Amino acid sequence: MFDLYVERGGNFIDTAVTYTNGTSERMLGEFAKDKRDSLVLATKYTTLRRPNDPNSGGASRKSLFGAVETSLRQLNTDYIDLLYLHVWDPTTPVEEILRGLDDLVQQGKVLYVGISNTPAWQIARMQTIADLRGWSPLSALQLEYNLVERTGERDLIPMAQELGLGTVLWSPLAGGVLTGKYSREDLTASPAVEGESVRKSFNVALGGVTERSLAIVDVVKEVADELGHTPAQVGLAWTLQNRGVTAPIIGARTVEQLQQNLGALEVELSPSHLARLDEVSAIDLGFPHAMLASDHIRVQTRGDLKIQARR
Repeated sequence: MFDLYVERGGNFIDTAVTYTNGTSERMLGEFAKDKRDSLVLATKYTTLRRPNDPNSGGASRKSLFGAVETSLRQLNTDYIDLLYLHVWDPTTPVEEILRGLDDLVQQGKVLYVGISNTPAWQIARMQTIADLRGWSPLSALQLEYNLVERTGERDLIPMAQELGLGTVLWSPLAGGVLTGKYSREDLTASPAVEGESVRKSFNVALGGVTERSLAIVDVVKEVADELGHTPAQVGLAWTLQNRGVTAPIIGARTVEQLQQNLGALEVELSPSHLARLDEVSAIDLGFPHAMLASDHIRVQTRGDLKIQARR
């Protein structure tokens, strides 16, 4: 899968220091050793893993430096292209996080820094502090975004566009829901025992399989049939239509799945297809976004301008 990805032009790979207890980074380090300069390797820190060791996780300086040294060793490299803060840690001051990240950039161990799974207001605050103090800015944002989960459109994606963060999407297929492998029978199915059924039951338990998500999948399947592509390809292609999206992370388990996922680059969604997908998956933008986008506000604003012009 690694060779196929690189042969097709892929050069950006996402992992984390704790994925599969470190084997993800170790395998990637082995695969990438002869192609290191042409690849962009992104990894993450903060997730607590080791039992009885509170210093092994969180966003503190100790955790940060320890995780980076582990990642460098496991990736068999002397620098990390992009390092994310993996999960927001409310117990660590943002100045400590930003200063630690900047120190690593100054040392040459990290080239760029990013953030994941964090409220938009905290990210905006951190970017402002980094700018004022001359520290390394956040360059990337990783978030969950797909046809089922579109709430990133409220604040995270617009914020990233405004502040200059590239957006990388995890779970662009909603945990496999958008592949079409779930049905309404899964909503009432009894717990499974082994194999694929266990994974399906797990995703159902997480709340990803609902009447709403299955209604979205119905439209995805219709569009896929009309275009001669798979539902997964349509789901991935939809994310790329958003100008605020840099790239989705694909998590194929087999060469066949990877080949199918890469086929999303060949999908051309018409305005009609996009309208249908947007309609079935639409979310309430909430306050104040819905109010600011309403006709009432636009008319009122134009009216105020006319009054001011008359005065």
